[in-house]
Amino acid sequence: MQKKLVILVLLIVFSFRAAAQTETFYKTDKIGEKYAYVDVIRTYEKVAAKGYKSVDLFQKLGNSSYSNCELEKAAEWYSELFALTTDLDPVYYYRYAESLRSISENEKADALIEKLKHKPKTSIKKKV
Repeated sequence: MQKKLVILVLLIVFSFRAAAQTETFYKTDKIGEKYAYVDVIRTYEKVAAKGYKSVDLFQKLGNSSYSNCELEKAAEWYSELFALTTDLDPVYYYRYAESLRSISENEKADALIEKLKHKPKTSIKKKV
């Protein structure tokens, strides 16, 4: 009985060890070699450089720059955004003001915050 138990334990130990030695390749490893990745932000910047203007484009570029702590670029993109429209969520006013403060344009930032304060409450959307 003990002999069978010892053989069983040895078989289990060696089967785990053999499984740990095998190298696994995932399907995504093979797929990743075939395809190139697209940098969406660079593509958006190229589109904007060609003269295309839209609220959505400038929101994405501004948010991307703001999130990557490139506040000087964010101020440029938010400036373009506010040139198109001022009917935006309060978060854009705040981000634009912060971006302006980072490049020492405090008067513009203060004026922007004042505009936000005087904006009707019905246009301010609550985010959940």
